[in-house]
Amino acid sequence: MKNVIFRFGLLAAALLLLVQLTNYNLVSKMWKTELLIGVFAIVFIGMGVYLSRYIFKPTPPVFKGSIDKGQIDRLGISPREYEVLEQMALGHSNQEIADRLFISQSTVKTHVSNLLVKLAAKRRTEAISRAQQLAIIQ
Repeated sequence: MKNVIFRFGLLAAALLLLVQLTNYNLVSKMWKTELLIGVFAIVFIGMGVYLSRYIFKPTPPVFKGSIDKGQIDRLGISPREYEVLEQMALGHSNQEIADRLFISQSTVKTHVSNLLVKLAAKRRTEAISRAQQLAIIQ
């Protein structure tokens, strides 16, 4: 974290130095004001995106307990459906699950509907709750 703040501070200092150089007409003869504003905007947008991904990176929940593998077999949940169920439990959307598991969104929808039938649930949240009660996921 300190490293990110230090980098951001260095970048801000460099941009302030660039602004001071424009006051002395060393840079402003070569660049127009609009171009300098555009460079500042792009640099700060880039830093904002970088910081938001670094600082606000979501952390998956930590689960405790054991998983009942026999229950998974009894319900007939395939390994791929189980991966989809885990991603659902983490709160990911169908598109996010598809991106993470490298499958199409329609395949995710098929797995979700199969899971709903196998877990006797009407909604995703109900399926997740049922899976937790059965100790399939934690």
